[in-house]
Amino acid sequence: MKLGRPLLILVMALCLAIPGWLAARQAILNHRAQPDAEPKIVDIPTGLGLGDVTRLLNNAGVVDHPLLFKLAARLTARHQSLKAGEYRLSASLSYDAILETLHRGRVLMHVVTLPEGFTLEQILDRLAQAGLVDRKNAQDLANDQDYLNELGIKSDSMEGFLFPDTYSFAKGLSANAILGRMYRRFKSAWQPLAPAAQEMGLSRLQAVTLASIIERETSLDSERPLVSAVYHNRLRRKMPLQADPTVIYGMDDFTGNLTREDLHNDTPYNTYTRAGLPPGPICSPGRASLHAAVHPAKADYLYFVARGDGSHHFSAAYREHVNAVNRYQKKRRR
Repeated sequence: MKLGRPLLILVMALCLAIPGWLAARQAILNHRAQPDAEPKIVDIPTGLGLGDVTRLLNNAGVVDHPLLFKLAARLTARHQSLKAGEYRLSASLSYDAILETLHRGRVLMHVVTLPEGFTLEQILDRLAQAGLVDRKNAQDLANDQDYLNELGIKSDSMEGFLFPDTYSFAKGLSANAILGRMYRRFKSAWQPLAPAAQEMGLSRLQAVTLASIIERETSLDSERPLVSAVYHNRLRRKMPLQADPTVIYGMDDFTGNLTREDLHNDTPYNTYTRAGLPPGPICSPGRASLHAAVHPAKADYLYFVARGDGSHHFSAAYREHVNAVNRYQKKRRR
């Protein structure tokens, strides 16, 4: 069938126009405001439409032609799916790459390391310093009894139940989401140890409390089961634990020097003046300390003293312990 002249001209025009349009579309999507630009942090609040997002990116120097950027967003059908958040963006990225980042919600992640032995106060301080939580709100949540009951934590706070680890968090998450994730990490570490604790007659709170003391007493994984054995033996004999870290935890203004007077100052956490375990954990124990709390070494030790090199001397008899104390104190004085 022969085409009429007007129709033939229309078909030829379309054949010429389509490649040109595709080339123009590709040029828009591949456009870069500044090929060698450094990345910038751009915070996009919730509730912004395409126009406001484009204006914000233009003010930040990431986008140089707002109309072209908005056209690129519509050409790729991303104009209604740009997600809020904190982003690391650069003017060296193509409009297509910027839109894909915002469409996928590839927000900037903040890495925060929370070491074993950190207290709840130290954990919240570090999260607040990283700009991830409001300090007071997070503290209130960590002590909120309804929240603790909801999580199944039978304690006065989340002390000891926020697992020490390296985490990546995006800004804008709630304190509930951040603390909840750390608690789930704790539960994952605790779950395989629960049967051993039950066999020993320890509740989860008691086991975590003991693990927190072990964590603060030694930094050597090889010594943790031995420290655990000392405290288990003392608990069985109804001897006071006499753990210095618990005394320090119960003090309001520890100066770094534990005195004899401090040891006699009665608080709920003073294990010199009160028998048994303290009311709750004194820090966040790591995996090794949690394991040691429910798997103590088979040893009859009742005492230990620091050698001064990071390790400890363990004794079963009091006289041997006194001799060790004198020996290592004299060594430290020298």
